[in-house]
Amino acid sequence: MWAVVTTGTGGYDRLSWREVPRPVPGPGEVLVQVLAAGVNNTDINTRLGWYAPEVTDGTAETSDTAADAAGGWDGATPFPLIQGTDCCGRVVGAGAGVDAGLIGQRVLVRPCMDDPVTGASGGRWLGSNLDGAFAQFVKVPAGEVFALRSGWSDAELASVPCAYGTAENMLHRAGVAAGMRVLVPGASGGVGSAVVQLAKRRGAEVVAVTTAAKAAALRDLGADRVLERADDPVQALGAQSVDVVVDTVGGPGFGGLLTVLRRGGCYVTSGAIAGPVVRLDLRVMYLNDLRLIGCTAWAPQVFADLIGYVERQEIRPLVAATLALPQIAEAQRLFQEKRHLGKIVLLPPP
Repeated sequence: MWAVVTTGTGGYDRLSWREVPRPVPGPGEVLVQVLAAGVNNTDINTRLGWYAPEVTDGTAETSDTAADAAGGWDGATPFPLIQGTDCCGRVVGAGAGVDAGLIGQRVLVRPCMDDPVTGASGGRWLGSNLDGAFAQFVKVPAGEVFALRSGWSDAELASVPCAYGTAENMLHRAGVAAGMRVLVPGASGGVGSAVVQLAKRRGAEVVAVTTAAKAAALRDLGADRVLERADDPVQALGAQSVDVVVDTVGGPGFGGLLTVLRRGGCYVTSGAIAGPVVRLDLRVMYLNDLRLIGCTAWAPQVFADLIGYVERQEIRPLVAATLALPQIAEAQRLFQEKRHLGKIVLLPPP
């Protein structure tokens, strides 16, 4: 089969389009033909070595040679690696002990997988701990594929797993419910736009932060109010006026995000594209009984719930562009420009 193999940390030259052996499913595993695979921040962060502790800049400012292979988010990245966290595919083979009825089913692969040794939820990630979807085929545990009934295209379905799963997990962990006010920095990205939809689905009031050019699109997604990135959230909204901040941006704006939280409010994050090292005034946190939650591993019910939302059309897919899988460097360049709304999706050759 053909795949994009990431050979180590560095620039786009580390993305090698090459022929590799097709994986063979073992006991309890299935072979999935990849129909579409989304692009995510973690793909770029891992290639750049951004997760290394010595890297303190945002993703856009991190050089192609920022760190060595020890810069993985879960220990050293197992290079060479086929990345790709989002997978919409079709089951085409099964190992021993797997229900043959799965073969032929169109599925989404849960990217945040249970640890096969400990059984812990969210113990490993597709495309980071094991080979992922930037290939014609991928093998995964049978319990991590979810068949679904949907008229969405392959590319639309591939926009869901990582972004919507991460968004839903943060909202679940923060306890977002009807009547709450939720602030969403980075609302035009894959995770941010998913947060807008999923928070509205829960009945929350959503305040989105984006550029002026994308404001109308965010309102169309359900945002009740839109702030521009240059706006000071404290001046725009007032101190202690927000119940939950759902953030993937971080960087220098972090302090203001805590100031807008009401007493007992919650800041929840799964990323820091504007910079991972922030200034925290502990007095703001403890005097206001704030909760700060970091999210990587998903709660067990998150992905199954998402499948239901898709089947009932309670959320909308947001595909900004589709490119052929060999064009991955161009896709990542477009992703880094941040001019798009939603997801960029790669299509493997048949």
